[in-house]
Amino acid sequence: MAAEIRPPAPGASVTTRASGRADEAAGAVIGHFGHRLFGLPFTHIGAVRRPEGGLWPFGRPWHYWWQAHYLDCLVDAGWRELERGQYYDGGFDAGALRARLLRTIRLRNLLNFTNSYYDDMGWLALAAGRLDALAEAAGKPRRLNRAALRALRPALESAHTEDLGGGLFWSTQRDFKNVPATAPAALFFARSGQRERAEALVDWLREKLYDGGAGLYLDGLRLAGGEAVMVSDIYTYNQGPVLGALLELGRPQDLDHAAGLIDAVAGQLTVRHEGRPVLRTHGDGDGGLFTGILARYLALAANSARLPEATRTLARSLVANTADGFWAGRRIENHRSWEVLVFAKDPALAAKTSYPPGEPVELSTQLQAWMVLEAAATLA
Repeated sequence: MAAEIRPPAPGASVTTRASGRADEAAGAVIGHFGHRLFGLPFTHIGAVRRPEGGLWPFGRPWHYWWQAHYLDCLVDAGWRELERGQYYDGGFDAGALRARLLRTIRLRNLLNFTNSYYDDMGWLALAAGRLDALAEAAGKPRRLNRAALRALRPALESAHTEDLGGGLFWSTQRDFKNVPATAPAALFFARSGQRERAEALVDWLREKLYDGGAGLYLDGLRLAGGEAVMVSDIYTYNQGPVLGALLELGRPQDLDHAAGLIDAVAGQLTVRHEGRPVLRTHGDGDGGLFTGILARYLALAANSARLPEATRTLARSLVANTADGFWAGRRIENHRSWEVLVFAKDPALAAKTSYPPGEPVELSTQLQAWMVLEAAATLA
């Protein structure tokens, strides 16, 4: 796997304050949302919301791709643990939780790593690939990670067809090709040695779904009555994995395009908060994850020596400002004998506004804030 999936190497200038904030977010999400599946020992999964509601796990929504990003966040924490040679001060063995979470995703998904949505599988493939790189660096077992990758890779390959000129289908219904499926798969293929396939996917995205006027990527192309219909929504998370794939491939045109994409994000996907631009968000539910994903890949850009310094500075400021917003807006929620941090759905809002005391808090939005804080902790 490529080096860019890792935070800066030991010795890089990573701020202690940012790392401490990421530790706090990790402890909050793990402690508040993490639990055993069906009470089974050696399992770990994230609750969809707290308080959860419902009496039986199979009667609750199953958000496979939220769990994939939970795993990605645990991997972020793992790289920081490895660099400083100790677990974060949260009372959790994150190394054990990572393996348990991946195993429990498979268990909860009816003993399968695959499902009906190729975007879901792309996110889990990226997380499992990063987990495998971390396990290799830390000298930990890799069998489970490799099993996940063996299952997910051919599934993603099967969705890459010549229909609509290329790209990946979003689901097994095969009536929609979009950025959320194609971009994570392109990044996964680029990282795992299938460069030609990754280049083809990135080029298809640029040809079919890039809005030159906006400088951003539209959502996708839907097949309706034999015709391709553009779905022109613009989301923060669609820009993120495209940026990651461009950086991973690193062709001159990719790097030029990455710089332009960051400029467009700064110009169109931000709001002003206390005089500074922060990344805008998309509410809760699935949208509660979107901006965390963009921040992850902006941090990679900020640390990429192949980009112009002005571009890196811009990416760095967007991540840092957004992290500052989430941190400043946090609130403390009391749970009998312990306390937990709650983060807002939006870095420009206070958590007491997003989530007034007593209102259920969703895992997606808390992962988003954690992901942004982890991204900020990697900034050199």
